[in-house]
Amino acid sequence: MHAQEPQELNANGLADFGNATSRWGCYESTVLMEYVDDIAQAKLHPQSTKEKAHSRLWADHVSRNIVPNFYRYLQAQDADKQAEHGREFEKQVNALMEAADPAGPFFKGSTISFVDVSVAPWILRCSRVLQPYRGWQPPSEDSRLGRFIAALEGHAGIKATTSGDELYLDSYERYAENRPNTSQVAKAINEDRGLP
Repeated sequence: MHAQEPQELNANGLADFGNATSRWGCYESTVLMEYVDDIAQAKLHPQSTKEKAHSRLWADHVSRNIVPNFYRYLQAQDADKQAEHGREFEKQVNALMEAADPAGPFFKGSTISFVDVSVAPWILRCSRVLQPYRGWQPPSEDSRLGRFIAALEGHAGIKATTSGDELYLDSYERYAENRPNTSQVAKAINEDRGLP
């Protein structure tokens, strides 16, 4: 067996994880999280099948509503479109917060869960990407969203996997300028299609 290039595991080049020895790869973040949760000792999903289904629905909300609206907001060049997409992004984040445990600080309460890990990269990009490029305004610290952001920012596992602010600024500049040939994601947003 030979080591495979990421494109051999996934033609879109989205290989997040791969095992060249077994010729297996996983490239969808949510599917990868399910895989890790299945093999991990400490579970992110609740044990109850009903609660697990609820978590999956809200992780799907992140993928279907929060992520695309993040990119629409960031890529819009017209001020009116930026405002429109900013409101829609905020609406989708607020829907998640309305479904969350009221006391929090995490989605299911005091312990980080599958939904938190699903949305964390996008919530953290608000201050690192949307604020400098689109003027996103952080919520008050005592709001449900403010407490959620603080909990994510303070979690050791999240901190250990978060890049420095400069890397975010550099990586997302091309999206903020909506440069041609930025990525398949950018192209899908510009063509009003689902994300790859």
